Formats: sequence, structure tokens, C-alpha cells
Amino acid sequence: GCNWMCGDCAIPLVRGRHKSVPMEDLVAEAEKLAEKGVRELMVIAQDTTYYGVDIYGERKLAELLERLCRIEKIEWIRLHYAYPTDFPDEVIEVMAREKKICKYLDIPFQHISDNQLTLMKRRHTKAEALALINKLRAAIPDIALRTTLLVGYPGETEEDFMELMEFVKTTKFDRLGVFAYSEEEGTYSATRLKDDVEDAVKQERVERIMRLQERVSLANNARRIGQKMRAIIDRREGDFYIGRSEYDSPEVDQEIIIDSAGKRLYRGRFYDVEVTDCEDYDLYARVLR
Repeated sequence: GCNWMCGDCAIPLVRGRHKSVPMEDLVAEAEKLAEKGVRELMVIAQDTTYYGVDIYGERKLAELLERLCRIEKIEWIRLHYAYPTDFPDEVIEVMAREKKICKYLDIPFQHISDNQLTLMKRRHTKAEALALINKLRAAIPDIALRTTLLVGYPGETEEDFMELMEFVKTTKFDRLGVFAYSEEEGTYSATRLKDDVEDAVKQERVERIMRLQERVSLANNARRIGQKMRAIIDRREGDFYIGRSEYDSPEVDQEIIIDSAGKRLYRGRFYDVEVTDCEDYDLYARVLR
């Protein structure tokens, strides 16, 4: 699978058919990692929810997750790039049931207006996207949702963009990234669609989305103050330890900042912390034990 977002989301950067790795191979690799001291697994692919269709004839992500949860030394399992189209109900069920699976899900919605979703050749509608979000939040209370959005795609009107702004405002994603469309040679949109949104407009739309998300993120973080949660320590910077909760993926999401005075914490270990303060994209916390 691909680990990066393409400027043209109409088709994936990884071309060709989906190719799943056999489940036994993935479990064996995870077991080896666990024996080496790894405690957090990230399940990632071009589309994780499609896993297994090419070799088993059906979606097998839920079963894979269950088998990974049985690996004793693994403590956190995190899902990235779960596309919203035909999202399997059994994956929601296993996420709600298994404590090792982080209350975190990365779903790249890209846009919300039906006009843009059609032009992008996405295989879901606005109504289906909203229904999936509601289903996830009902089944997994306190789930942190991450998404990526694309603005300035050919044909995006101001009305489409305002629909996207309202989506960000009302959905209140915990984590959000937004990109301006750029043509990629040989892709569907580059050959079939006219790049008709000016670069200055694209950039302005990126900035408007991110200003809105800053307010959303600050409000989400403020609600965490006083909460107790588990954190893994990633590193030390000066007088502070830097950690993360189950609601954040390494390097792409926010962090928990812990004053190092009078304490010695260890990288890769888990600690119980209480959130004491916050910023737009970071939390401050103290160690409980």
C-alpha cells in the first residue's frame, strides 16, 4: 500500500490490483516484532477494509484484527486508510469489542459534496459518509476520527467548498489534514478534467479549512482536560517527555507533553496520565503512576 496522499485522489498512487499479504504471514511478522519489543502495531494499506478479497474471496480485516489481538505482548493496534465505501460492519464490531484496538480510525473522506465525490469517482455518497460516521460513534464511544480532505479539485465550486466547511464544523474530526489539488501526469483527472480552480483559490481554501479545524481541535482538546488516559512515551525533548494516547498516531497526530522534573520515564513504555492543559494540537499531562 501507499503511505502518502497523492495530489490527485481520483485514483490511488499505487496502480494495479489490490494484493493482500496472507494472514499467516502478517501474524508471523507481528509476533516477531512483539518479541523484539514492539508494543504498537499500525495496520496500513492503500485500503485496509479491502484486505483479503483478492486471496480469500471476501473481506478479512476483522479476522486479521482478532488474530493480532491474541498476540500477548502487543498492546495497541491502530487502523489507517480505511476507505468509507462498503465499510464492513464486522470491523466496527471487533473494534468495539477488542480492548487492544485503539479508539482511532483514519478514514480519507476527501470531500463531502456529492458533486465532488462523483467527479473524484468515489464510490460513496454524502449520505453514506454521514451514516458511517454516526454508526462508528454510536458503536465506539470516544473514537478519534482522522480524515484527509482535498480542495480545488476540478469542478469544485464555492458551494461545494462551503458544504465541505460545514462538514468539518459539524463533524468535529479529532484529526484532519487538507491538501490542494495538483495535476499528476497520466491520472484520470489530468487527462479528462480541466484544472479550473485557480492556485490562489486552492490555497485560500486550504487555509480556511485549517483555521476552522484549529478551533475544532482546541475545543476537542479542552474537553480532555481532567481526563485520565494511557500514554506511550516516544522520546524526551529538553525538560519534557513526549508521549501519545491511543487517539494519536506517531508523527502525524498531536502529542502529550509531560514535565520531566522529578521523574524518569522510559521510551516505549506505557504510563497512566491525567490531562492538565491543552493547546490547539497538543495536550499537557502529569503522570499518575
